[in-house]
Amino acid sequence: MTPRESLKAQAAERILIFDGAFGTQIQNRKLDESDYAGDLGLKADQKGNNDILALTRPDVIGDITRAYLDSGADVVSTNTFSANRISQADYAAEHLVRDINLASAKIARELADEYARRDGRPRFVAGAIGPTNKTLSLSPDVEDPGFREIDFDFLTEVYHEQAAALVEGGADFILIETIFDTLNAKAGIMAVKQLERELGRDVPIMLSMTLTDLSGRNLSGHTVEAFWYAVRHANPVTIGLNCSFGAEQLRPHVQMLSKIADTLILAYPNAGLPNELGEYDEAPATTASLVQEWAEHGQANILGGCCGSTPDHIAEIAKAVQGLSPRRIPRRDTQMQLAGLEPFTIAA
Repeated sequence: MTPRESLKAQAAERILIFDGAFGTQIQNRKLDESDYAGDLGLKADQKGNNDILALTRPDVIGDITRAYLDSGADVVSTNTFSANRISQADYAAEHLVRDINLASAKIARELADEYARRDGRPRFVAGAIGPTNKTLSLSPDVEDPGFREIDFDFLTEVYHEQAAALVEGGADFILIETIFDTLNAKAGIMAVKQLERELGRDVPIMLSMTLTDLSGRNLSGHTVEAFWYAVRHANPVTIGLNCSFGAEQLRPHVQMLSKIADTLILAYPNAGLPNELGEYDEAPATTASLVQEWAEHGQANILGGCCGSTPDHIAEIAKAVQGLSPRRIPRRDTQMQLAGLEPFTIAA
């Protein structure tokens, strides 16, 4: 059975659990610059480069992954949100992109397999790819709306480099997450499709959009419905929402996506909204009760946490949804549905 088939089979039986934030857990370790830098001899200060810990402190990444598996996670992600050539350039570590992704994927794969052997329940690895700090749809120069720092082909190449290493390291899926620019996501999709042709096999894609305001749009202006119509051609194994706001604010948008998407819904909100210090105060039981409502109304197949979430949050979510029936995937609408910033349906 392929990873896509196995995930769908598991999701047909129960609501699956995704992991939580890595950044929060890494910050709690109070690591210093030498922990990040190791003996790699890099010229730039590495403090804050969470991704490079797969090379310099793999024990930290392993411990965090293990904590999420202990909390009930069925799907664990790789700590590779910024492990791409663009983001790593800030740390003069672009040449280590392949090594970082390969190492992080191997950590997650080994632990996922270890836990699966214990109880016979499959565990999956999602190779996480963040949006980078560049945007294809918008100009960073208010005086020149047509200016772009990078182009589509370059970003596709950047994503391909990362995705190839993640798959080589053992990732089951490529998770293109925190999508604030739909065109960036399309470059990611193109990269994975190229990789599929090279490997001669399916590389399932998970897509997760992030909203930048309460009206329900991402930074490039797409509504949730329009975003789905813009990416459904990729045949993602999951579509969903992450980061953005807390579960309370995401509720109507998860509900909308649940009604229209003919694939699994993955939702992993922040643990509420940050306080004045940028910290997250929402208690695990509160987060769990909010996402439990999504599960009770048949609106999600896979649930987890994003910024501010901890193993305790994931454990509470797992407990809250245990025994609840999984969402049923709706039949695909045969109408032609297109998207600009708004959805457009051509009626028969």
